[in-house]
Amino acid sequence: MSIRVAIADDHPVVRDGLRMTIERSGKDIVVVGEASDGMEVLKIAKAKRADVFILDIMMPNMNGIETARELAKTVPAAKAIMLSLHDTKALVEEALAAGARGYLTKETATQHVVDAISEVHAGHYYLSPSISHFIVEDVLKGKKYARKARRALALTGQERKVLQLIAEGHSNKEVAAMLDVSVNTIHTHRNHLAVKLDIHKLADFVRYAVKTGIAAL
Repeated sequence: MSIRVAIADDHPVVRDGLRMTIERSGKDIVVVGEASDGMEVLKIAKAKRADVFILDIMMPNMNGIETARELAKTVPAAKAIMLSLHDTKALVEEALAAGARGYLTKETATQHVVDAISEVHAGHYYLSPSISHFIVEDVLKGKKYARKARRALALTGQERKVLQLIAEGHSNKEVAAMLDVSVNTIHTHRNHLAVKLDIHKLADFVRYAVKTGIAAL
């Protein structure tokens, strides 16, 4: 039976490159859907059965890590492979903690995507060679999460969504409309974020969201 794959990245060129690599591989892998943000991924997950989701970490509206968390709830059998320009330990560890089974850097994604899909679908983990070494080093040292990853993991799913949308430049009113809640609820979430992260200025919220991979500018 074919491995069914969905690709999510807000850059069509990236999606095209991955799809063509998969289609030309000669492997029994079929691309059943493409998306430009996390919300579209969840729609695909409901409408089509995909075994593996390739998720760009820095997507608008709902980033890849939050999307992976939602997929784990709605489609527990599906496997997620994260795709990113960044290979920092904190970001990789947060992605794995969110349930991802693979992590590819965009620089070499087309070289490894077919092997990653096969390995992850079989129940294994797959990391780009450029990042696997420091994961092993941390395991040997007994480390679980970097400091920034721990701080990000302390946020609830809704708080992460609010932080991402605020960092992307949306007003409280716009965020409330996008999440279908009241403006007062958004104010409450912002207050919680300020306390948890010890951040109180908008510029610092944006800087934190970008550094931890919650949002992209």
